[in-house]
Amino acid sequence: MTPSAGEAAPDARDIDVAPLDLAARVDEALAVQAQAFGLSDEEVAVRRHIVQRHLASPGARALGATTRGGRLVGFVYGMPNDRAQWWSTVVEPYLRRVGNEDWLTDSFTITELHVLPGYQRHGIGRRLITMLTDAATEPRTILSAVDTESPARALYRKLGYHDLARRVLFPSAPCPYAVMGAYLPLLRG
Repeated sequence: MTPSAGEAAPDARDIDVAPLDLAARVDEALAVQAQAFGLSDEEVAVRRHIVQRHLASPGARALGATTRGGRLVGFVYGMPNDRAQWWSTVVEPYLRRVGNEDWLTDSFTITELHVLPGYQRHGIGRRLITMLTDAATEPRTILSAVDTESPARALYRKLGYHDLARRVLFPSAPCPYAVMGAYLPLLRG
């Protein structure tokens, strides 16, 4: 649910960002992702298994954004990049083609970042991603985002991310993605 037309916009100060037991709250997180990203029930079922597999990776961690009542309205998770993981094997040829393959080494990958639509544009996504990457020991971070000019891409650019490869095609994805990277710590302001 998002705030209704008669409700006040959420105040980011009323949202707590803290470590999230993503394994225990995976269904809530995927419900946020489904609303924010427009996923079908079938896509959510597939992603549930992917999230559980990712959580077994060394260094994987998650943060959640919750209301005072405990409702999850956003989450982020990531892990140190592993060149043997599926995502890296898909993006590697695109990065190599433009001379950015080295970004797959010694980087922290932002795997997912989603905020419910009614809570977007209030600094919650920024808080989630900066808090998660502030704890990274790697000198840089990478992620993939739909390759369109969107609020998400604008946020990433404000944080210091830049395009490393564009028009990246993931199997079964309906549109191309961009791979973006930034040196840590992320920009503030």
